[in-house]
Amino acid sequence: MENNNKVFIIAEVAQAHDGSFEKALEYIEALAQTGVDAVKFQVHIADAESSIHEPFRVKFSDRDKTRFDYWKRMEFNLEEWKRLKASCDEKGVEFLASPFSNTAVDLLEKMGVKRYKIGSGEVNNFLLLERIARTGKPVILSSGMSSFEELDAAVNFLRERKMEYSILQCTTAYPTQPGNYGLNVIPELKKRYGVTVGYSDHSAKMETCIAATALGAEILEFHAVFDRNSLGPDASSSLEMEEISQLVNAVKNIRTSLNNPVDKSDSTIFEGLKNIFEKSLSVNKDLPAGHILTFDDLEAKKPKGYGLDASRFEEVIGKKLKKELKKWDFLTEQEV
Repeated sequence: MENNNKVFIIAEVAQAHDGSFEKALEYIEALAQTGVDAVKFQVHIADAESSIHEPFRVKFSDRDKTRFDYWKRMEFNLEEWKRLKASCDEKGVEFLASPFSNTAVDLLEKMGVKRYKIGSGEVNNFLLLERIARTGKPVILSSGMSSFEELDAAVNFLRERKMEYSILQCTTAYPTQPGNYGLNVIPELKKRYGVTVGYSDHSAKMETCIAATALGAEILEFHAVFDRNSLGPDASSSLEMEEISQLVNAVKNIRTSLNNPVDKSDSTIFEGLKNIFEKSLSVNKDLPAGHILTFDDLEAKKPKGYGLDASRFEEVIGKKLKKELKKWDFLTEQEV
């Protein structure tokens, strides 16, 4: 992954198009306007990846008798995929896709994709990883269903083939609840593998990706949908367009902050403000010359520099006034 000190933001359409090519184009158009870096699809070729025995993860449609039928309905042909990629190119966003079969990789290679995204369920599919390895292109690996032991095996497989890779923390739950975000895994992945790491989100909440950014995520992925109440296996786990626009701006601000660390040991840049906001010692009542100052005689008033700094109050307690002071007069070194 190229290091350009920004977060690479991926909006996943997945099956939100519900098999409609025109709706897929509409998603590209809308998402390009939010400021994301990539629009991601899933390439499902039913005959190559599934069978009539595959169970539904979520039963949401009466149109499809089997999960296999659903995947059939989600398919686009090569020319349609090429048109979707061309639309991404025209809109200035990267076309990104997850293949779920070697046949899908063959199709994507005909389109000239830049890199591959590996879904959580494919981390142990070394046949697919081998096919992608032979393309020589980078991969982004989601870790949603994998233990560290399984991830280690996949990473070793990729390293043996000298593949460029990055890893996303992910929790495969739809929608993911706060107790299962696993944000703590982001720095653990970075330490364990020493590569670019990120976060793949299914919480349908903006704050999750914002928190991931603050914890060092350099890639963000989330599902996108026009209406979270629409039908579809991922709709309830997705962000809507206005939320995505807000998230993109928030992530840019957080990343700018992380790229510009503040030196808390140096406060000289605040000298002007300190003179305004900080305070000088004064007295809170008329006091005669010779009065021995107590804590109850003192007040602190703006601005700094007209009396002793308020931080020095202990130095004057018990001291004898050299001259009379009126209520609210500043207390300087000449008076004590």
